[in-house]
Amino acid sequence: MFNSIPRAARMFRGGENSRIFGFAHVVALASLAGGFIVGGTQGLVVVALLGVLEIAVSFDNAIVNATILARMNRYWQRMFMTVGVLIAAIGMRLLLPLIIVAIGAHLSPWRAVDLAYADPNRYHSLLLTAQPGIAAFGGIFLLMIAIAFFREEREVHWWPAVERRLPAFLGRRGVPVLIALVFTAVAGLTVPTEDRMRVVVGTLVGLVCYLGINLLSTRVADRADADGSSRPRATVEGNGAFLLFIYLELLDATFSMDSVMGAFSVTVDIALITLGLAIGAAYIRSLTVYVVRKGTLDEYRYLEHGAYYSIALLSVLLLWEVWRDVPDWITACTGAVVITAAWLTSIWAGKRQQREEAMREAGLGGDTATVQAIKGQQVEFEVVEHGDDDSYPSHPPVAS
Repeated sequence: MFNSIPRAARMFRGGENSRIFGFAHVVALASLAGGFIVGGTQGLVVVALLGVLEIAVSFDNAIVNATILARMNRYWQRMFMTVGVLIAAIGMRLLLPLIIVAIGAHLSPWRAVDLAYADPNRYHSLLLTAQPGIAAFGGIFLLMIAIAFFREEREVHWWPAVERRLPAFLGRRGVPVLIALVFTAVAGLTVPTEDRMRVVVGTLVGLVCYLGINLLSTRVADRADADGSSRPRATVEGNGAFLLFIYLELLDATFSMDSVMGAFSVTVDIALITLGLAIGAAYIRSLTVYVVRKGTLDEYRYLEHGAYYSIALLSVLLLWEVWRDVPDWITACTGAVVITAAWLTSIWAGKRQQREEAMREAGLGGDTATVQAIKGQQVEFEVVEHGDDDSYPSHPPVAS
């Protein structure tokens, strides 16, 4: 009976899973209560809707986060799931947009806060004005992350025709930076004059942020690995873990800006937006930890590839927003479709591998080899014997 329950439902039940998702449940209940206090029943519904939308848009973020979080010990995983949620909700989804509006409109921070609550429509308008710069920052930052993945040689390929060729080109020294600078130059020459400075600054800041954090975290992690297998890269601690934590928060900020912009299509109330997106941030973090501790990336071999393909496509969509607006549903569907495809192909690849292993075991067995196949079905492989008569040709096992 229990085995018939889908894994997606079982992850919220019992033992360690309850501890992983418990904090997210608390954040969700507190945010829903806050939404009811701020806007009554309508506010509660809006907060719930925004939470669901945030989870749907940011699912690929959880997979990418998991590949980084796997290098950190359980203390830093808990920090990411608890303190990281507060940083994500208050810092990335409330304060960061306020800072952007303050800088873009030449306002004091307190004036930006007052504007967000006193005149949310004007606040939204200023945020839209800053959108090209935000898109340039996020697009370049995510593009550098995707390039870093595809420039490495790997044993497992999801799309071999592409992934086997990319390291030869992207692995050359300076190529990622050159790609970013070429985009900066093209955008600087083609975007409208009023957006030119925002776009150029956004791309350069995104590039510098990525290079700086990546350089520091890599150096610290390499020092942690200096004594070999006794300190594997999966258990980076101290300064290295702290830098990876900052890297994760900056990555989350990049993802969240698209969510913040999309949330204004639901409501212009900044308090409800913050509460709703906080729910999504909490569950995405819990899902990230769940994926790490349950070994999901090892079980589904192409999930990591799908996540970085999703990141690459999202970076292209963000960079395109420098010139033209991209509907939110396209951004959300892109990540969902790619991750789902990676998950399904991982399942098919696992089943195919099981069948191949079963065939090999059957060929090496005695008179009859019985192999437990997928979903508990018995598949018998019968080896035909012909005694000592060499006149009979040898035959492979025949499936009955």
